Amino acid sequence: MLGNFTYCNPTRLHFGKDSLDQLKTELANVGERVMLVYGGGSIKKTGLYDKIIAILKECGKKVFEDAGVMPNPTVEKLYEGAAAARENNVDFILAVGGGSVCDYSKAVSVSAHCESDPWEKYYLKMEEPTCRIIPVGCILTMVGTGSEMNGGAVITNHKTKLKIGHVFGTEVYPKFAVLDPVLTFTLPEYQMKAGFFDIMSHIMEQYFSGTDDNTSDYVMEGLMRSLIHSSRIAVKEPRDYEARSNIMWTATWALNTMVAMGKSTDWEVHMIGQSIGAYTDATHGMTLSAVSLAYYRYIMNDGLDKFARFAENVWNVDPAGKTKAELAGAGLDEMEKWMRELGLVMNITELGVKEEMFDGIAEGTFLLDGGYRKLTKAAVIEILRQSR
Repeated sequence: MLGNFTYCNPTRLHFGKDSLDQLKTELANVGERVMLVYGGGSIKKTGLYDKIIAILKECGKKVFEDAGVMPNPTVEKLYEGAAAARENNVDFILAVGGGSVCDYSKAVSVSAHCESDPWEKYYLKMEEPTCRIIPVGCILTMVGTGSEMNGGAVITNHKTKLKIGHVFGTEVYPKFAVLDPVLTFTLPEYQMKAGFFDIMSHIMEQYFSGTDDNTSDYVMEGLMRSLIHSSRIAVKEPRDYEARSNIMWTATWALNTMVAMGKSTDWEVHMIGQSIGAYTDATHGMTLSAVSLAYYRYIMNDGLDKFARFAENVWNVDPAGKTKAELAGAGLDEMEKWMRELGLVMNITELGVKEEMFDGIAEGTFLLDGGYRKLTKAAVIEILRQSR
């Protein structure tokens, strides 16, 4: 039985070719002082930066830049950005980039006017903002995180070896997001593939929970089938618009909170992957691909019905002559073939993880209870061993 819930998503999306043309309309509804947030400067090489600056100037905005957002935004960068937003009395934050830039911008939005330490308040105590929140808008150049339509903001603290995500309420969601698949064409292949698995992982984290018959699971099966089909095309033809646009749309629906409604959800793969990221600074999607098979094989028997359904409905495994366990295992085998076909990272050694890190990674892994088995620290270490 589907659980009770209240659903709201206030983010307005502009999707498709030339959707950047809608930016002028959106900027008419924001204040004069805009902070432009972006990463390492690739948007300047592609010409996107010049286009956005021209639109901002045409709209009469005073622009303050916050560049250099790293793939795993650090707490030091958060402090820096929050101070700049506060000192410049910024009215609006415009994030241009992938999920890290969007996550970082949301974290800055709730930290600029926070009277206490935002790391402690939001990431250690998991409190909600009580201060003024600076509104955010996003222009995507990479897909995978779904950050353009949710309240998630992941920040890394290298000193304490913690990478933590806080999922804020709808008041922190981006006010709008521009999703033009063409803007993702210049993304390096490694990052593109990592994004593909991040999407898959988001869906699986929600799918592998609960035992009831609910609409969300049927929706997620369709999303996974679409992603598998389009990703196979995109790795061969990265500029195939149909494939890349379908993947972009799937990424948004994978984590805009809709399919999570009424479900307990798991998220343990993300907890392990984020802890690995705190130690290695590895690309997020690849930390997930490196541990997923070991994790799901570890818990498979605890959620056997769903894993058997996954094999049949997502991977088209023929159940004839197979026990339920054999069917479930065959589904994970098919997923492994697809992952290798895409060229994903398949073990944590490739990410720089060493056995002496296992205790610390396990210690930094948040142990949740929404999935089919609640892990222990010893279980996390065993999964890490199986992921080598």
